[in-house]
Amino acid sequence: MAQGMTRRASLLLGLGAMAPGLGRAEAAPVAVVIEEFAFTPAEIKITRGTKVVWTNKDDEPHTVSDATAKKAFKSQALDKGETFSLVFQEAGTFAYFCSLHPHMMGTVVVT
Repeated sequence: MAQGMTRRASLLLGLGAMAPGLGRAEAAPVAVVIEEFAFTPAEIKITRGTKVVWTNKDDEPHTVSDATAKKAFKSQALDKGETFSLVFQEAGTFAYFCSLHPHMMGTVVVT
């Protein structure tokens, strides 16, 4: 895929996704940058219903892969400039890593 093109994926984790305007304001998306073989910030704390958007700024491809036993999500390899997004609807702690570079790890804490 050519650089600069965006590959997007979204996933609802858990149940109870609400349509806009049905009693709960949507949280602003939270950005995680993939750069210099690291997720920055490495840990984020968000509320349920928040979208997290990872953007690869490295010249190397990277993935965002669930590190838990559930294996609930895994992006395709993201080239420079590409993004991957998830909406977290379930409270909990979600560890993730890059399946191409397993030393790269991050955590999403959802309340």
